[in-house]
Amino acid sequence: MEIKVLELEKEALDFDLSLGPGVVDLGEEASQRGNLATKGRAEVIHEHRGPKEIVADIRLKGRFEGEFEAPCARCLEPVQHTLAGEFDLLFRPSGVDAVASERAIHAPDMEIGYYENGSLLLEDVLREQVLLNLPARSLCKPDCKGLCPRCGQNRNQSACTCEEGETDPRWEAMAALRSRIKS
Repeated sequence: MEIKVLELEKEALDFDLSLGPGVVDLGEEASQRGNLATKGRAEVIHEHRGPKEIVADIRLKGRFEGEFEAPCARCLEPVQHTLAGEFDLLFRPSGVDAVASERAIHAPDMEIGYYENGSLLLEDVLREQVLLNLPARSLCKPDCKGLCPRCGQNRNQSACTCEEGETDPRWEAMAALRSRIKS
């Protein structure tokens, strides 16, 4: 759904959508299972920067919820995640904050996104929100054994016959410490 500044200038836009799998591209990080529900409001906020300079910012406030899958960090099997979240975001026309010299970025500057060509895609905002709300590391179960580094066998399904390779001599001090802790 394209949110256009010219249309928002006339009136705010309320949205209540249910997006099917594949509408929002989540890349390889995750996949959508079932519908992604979102509801909210988009409006223009005029930022006065001087007597003749007015910047049209888009404020996007809403919520989302849906079912997603992300690969297990150890064995790559899909892990189910139910996500729900709220967002209150501000988008400014790209290039409006550009200055010739370098400057430090302060906390309020990091909370602002940018849009181009007078519009913003809601799907892009939802993609960002879903990926930010996914856990940094998904595990199918706490004691997941992962994949064998030699043959790629999922050790949760069956044990592989690969021999343990010789250890790196730089880790011998850690192995000695582990044996002291166990005893």
